[in-house]
Amino acid sequence: MRFSFAEGMTHADYYAPLAQACEAAGYTSMTIADSLIYPQESDSKYPYTDTGDREFLLGKEFIETFILCAHLFAVTSTLRLTPFVLKLPVRPPVLVAKQASSLAFLSGNRLGLGVGLSPWPEDFAALGVPWERRGKRMDECMDILRGLTRPGEEPTFFGYHGEFFDFEPLQQCPAPTERIPLLVGGHSDAALRRAVRKGDGWMHAGGDGEELDRLLTRLAEIRAEEGDTRGPSEFEVHVISYDAYTLDGVKRLEDKGVTDCIVGFRLPYIKGPDTEPLETKIKHLEQYAESIIAKVS
Repeated sequence: MRFSFAEGMTHADYYAPLAQACEAAGYTSMTIADSLIYPQESDSKYPYTDTGDREFLLGKEFIETFILCAHLFAVTSTLRLTPFVLKLPVRPPVLVAKQASSLAFLSGNRLGLGVGLSPWPEDFAALGVPWERRGKRMDECMDILRGLTRPGEEPTFFGYHGEFFDFEPLQQCPAPTERIPLLVGGHSDAALRRAVRKGDGWMHAGGDGEELDRLLTRLAEIRAEEGDTRGPSEFEVHVISYDAYTLDGVKRLEDKGVTDCIVGFRLPYIKGPDTEPLETKIKHLEQYAESIIAKVS
């Protein structure tokens, strides 16, 4: 079992010392939240909270995901970073491929690229991308990422001819020296199937234990339907669960096929600024590492 620390929507200058504290405490990775805009007016609902409110995002400091990754990679040496998750279909995939392969190359392959659909139609509108057929666009983006980030000492040429993207063979250099894991976020059947068919793992966005069990069962069913026999080293399953906070619970998650526990120590969906001091955050993550990670390891 591996452990990821999640601390989003806090002060931007906290991220570097938090990443360094995570690395020192023995966490495998740290998640990086992705948010592009906050529209003044919106009828959209956030799909992963009970109320659907989005006001908790107002005024929060979000550094652009790839830029924050570069900053945190520069101040750490072993910590993996997992965007949780990058809103992929609103971005140009050739540019994303260049950004991802550059980060992977410079960090020594410490990027696990979580990708998903944005739940906000306003993201699509602001970036000039149609909301309609976003799932198919996402699939094409993943195909392009996979083609342009193939590892190897000699970068290869890759072209693509799809419904939304069409380009002749091109090359991006340097290529990453290892495959960049594409970890698909989302709770819909389409997202789970996309994780199996096109990804290297699945990222759970939260919810109660019954819902998580249902999703894990469905994920296993889809993997069986697709003939997916990849083991834990090839297909990652990242989850948020109360079970991650006890040793017995971690064992239960492992028995269910979970490879990575995502843990945090405060409720992030609060309105207004984060008032918890940096020192308290570091104390909490260190206490968890001592009581859980060290004993699991």
